[in-house]
Amino acid sequence: MKEEIFQNTIPLLEKALRVLGLATKELKPNDKNNEETYENDLIFIGSVAMMDPPRKEAKLAVARALDSGIRVIMITGDHKITALAIGKRIGIVNHKYNEALTGSEIDKLNDQELKERLTKVSVFARVNPEHKTRIVEILQSDKLIIAMTGDGVNDAPSLAKADVGIAMGITGTDVAKESANAILTDDNFATIISGVREGRNIYEKIKRSIAFLLGANFAQIFTILFILLFSAITNQDGKIIALGNINVL
Repeated sequence: MKEEIFQNTIPLLEKALRVLGLATKELKPNDKNNEETYENDLIFIGSVAMMDPPRKEAKLAVARALDSGIRVIMITGDHKITALAIGKRIGIVNHKYNEALTGSEIDKLNDQELKERLTKVSVFARVNPEHKTRIVEILQSDKLIIAMTGDGVNDAPSLAKADVGIAMGITGTDVAKESANAILTDDNFATIISGVREGRNIYEKIKRSIAFLLGANFAQIFTILFILLFSAITNQDGKIIALGNINVL
């Protein structure tokens, strides 16, 4: 019966819906004093499916991240099938990264095996704080720069371990904020990507400015160095100086 119920929920999970099972039980007077028996011998009455849609800008933000050479990995407490469906909807799951792992599956892999799986996995479901930290460490072992986002107490270890920890400013706990390097004031993933692109743009402008200044002043620098190295001028007192007024002008 349990397997049959689960099979009936798979079509709902594949639509990125969260499914809750409902059951009932008539308690006897003696049962009220024993809370451990509340969940025994329940009668299943049905399932309820709920949609928790991603933000409208999430798909575009993921696409912009991929175009910028940033790989996006989703770590969630949802069911594996639901997580894969959401990942496909927003573009995290694609032709290159199209697999998912659960926390129990991670426990069965050594570090090398997990490292190999990470070349295809973009979604992690049903994980605990230790799994999150381990994922960050494995990715860092490949010399990758890791940014981690989170809002709960269970995210604090991985936020502290990541190269850049980003806590949610609205829903984030104090522990998460203290463990992070930055706080996202609007809790919007798209803001992170915009910040990265803006930072890269500023960096490129700085490099171009330096290149322009060096190029424009190269002739002057070369002339001064040439005079310093290969010439000497004697003033009226007989002292040798490297540059005279005419040379400077």
